[in-house]
Amino acid sequence: MNDRKQHVINMAHQLFIEKGFQATSIQDILDYSGISKGTFYNYFSSKNELIIALFKTIYKKLDQERNELLIGQDPSNIEIFIMQIELQMKTNRTNKLMSLFEEVFFSKDEDLKKFIKGLHLRFVGWIYKRFIDIFGESKKPYLLDCAIMFIAILNYNYKYYMKAYDTTANSYQVIRYSVARIEKIVYEVADSGDQLFQPSLLDIWLPENRTCEQPLLTQLQHTLLTFKNELKDGPDQARNMELLDFIHTEIMDSKTPRKFLIESAISTLKANKESQEFQMLEQLISDFFSTSANPT
Repeated sequence: MNDRKQHVINMAHQLFIEKGFQATSIQDILDYSGISKGTFYNYFSSKNELIIALFKTIYKKLDQERNELLIGQDPSNIEIFIMQIELQMKTNRTNKLMSLFEEVFFSKDEDLKKFIKGLHLRFVGWIYKRFIDIFGESKKPYLLDCAIMFIAILNYNYKYYMKAYDTTANSYQVIRYSVARIEKIVYEVADSGDQLFQPSLLDIWLPENRTCEQPLLTQLQHTLLTFKNELKDGPDQARNMELLDFIHTEIMDSKTPRKFLIESAISTLKANKESQEFQMLEQLISDFFSTSANPT
């Protein structure tokens, strides 16, 4: 994304926070960001498309930062999970996402509402996958139930904790308390054999999810992050970062990742920096396409 487009998104974000999404007009965004109407429509077809781009930008950064917390760490370490949840809640607070979600969700635009619902379901899916890391494959049939319960416990605990104390209350205490409760629930539910939601429902709720195993996706994400750290201070820094971001987006966000474009990006990176580790990335990409549905 070019700097000017990101500037428009940032300015619009400030207006949405100050005035509200519905009360902010496109003309307000033009005046505040200092662009023409033609430039705006060159970037976005509507205000709805702009706020979707805003959410995608925020969550792309969040995904990267959550994954960085896992680098060199044991995925089953529940302390890392607590740090990831704390990061998520800090992101929500800093960007005033809850108020934006509520305003958008109660709008009349069905496509926008569907997008917000998709963000919530992705969070459920992420919690479920992290619970597999933490509690193991043997608990997997019960972990979608537990992911949904955890989100409810966390949200309501935090809501009433803030109400009882103040807006500067420490979220870490709420997260740790909620995590301690769900730990016991996981073992209790697994021991009872009770199950409310089949994990296969995630494939229906999130059809864009890749069919390859989560460990492969995690390894791919970690490998891409490692290369980012290696290449960030070298020559052609901006170009290298752009190529790595492109590969990440194609794999993690695209419904039909374009293999030939990813391979071309890797070839360009290899030309910029010789490294045997690129062979590992190429192998992971190959494994990804061999296990994913409908590679192109």
